[in-house]
Amino acid sequence: MNPLAFSTLGTPGATVAEVIETAAAYGCAGVELRCADGDLIAPGTPEGELRAVAGALAAAGVEIVAVCSYTRVARPDGDPVAEVLRHVEIAETLGAPFVRVFGGVEGQDDPAGAAVRRLSEVADRLPGNGVDVLLETHDVFLTGEAVAGVLAAVGSPRVGALWDVVNPWRAGESPAGTADALAPYLRHVQIKDAASPSDLAPVLPGEGAVGVPAVLAELDRLGYSGYLALEWERVWYPDAPPVEVALAAFREVLGR
Repeated sequence: MNPLAFSTLGTPGATVAEVIETAAAYGCAGVELRCADGDLIAPGTPEGELRAVAGALAAAGVEIVAVCSYTRVARPDGDPVAEVLRHVEIAETLGAPFVRVFGGVEGQDDPAGAAVRRLSEVADRLPGNGVDVLLETHDVFLTGEAVAGVLAAVGSPRVGALWDVVNPWRAGESPAGTADALAPYLRHVQIKDAASPSDLAPVLPGEGAVGVPAVLAELDRLGYSGYLALEWERVWYPDAPPVEVALAAFREVLGR
């Protein structure tokens, strides 16, 4: 049975103690930490504060599943490689196994080529600290096929895939197609739901059009044993129900 987690994207303003309380109440063994200003951790958070967050969660038996960065590795400006490596340092301090990254921005030239170059450089520079980098099905790489194409070219076991189940669906890729494409690379899964491909406001898991049960069936077919993480985007949609309501629906659609 897959362990459950949730993202702090669904708990804006929550303290570490409140995150722990929510995890305990809804049977979540892990949490994704959104790494952004105003959240529990940010790219500039000092090491001592990171260790305090990690210590509190560890003492409560809550694993930090991933550090969710907002770095787009294929974007044409800045230094995405340095940003990813900074998040890897953060994840090492926190004891998290994964750093989530995005792809690129619409309209840029050859985003796949840029992503391959940057992620290959990241892979070459990763320390042997047990932290791997996961490219999410998102933005210019919405589908499993697109993400798998990048990861096949990178060819590193330290760079894998994160399946955000809404994005391949809204791009028209079937759950079976996404599962088959990502099978060699899949390390983490984010579960959420939506009303339609053009309306991405949060819908309680199992009540939208994504077909969460079909996704779960494909994960079973693959023998996926990692975390299933609820991504409830209350940061972006403050009028959405509290994360506790979404977690109850999440557990129900999982049959827990």
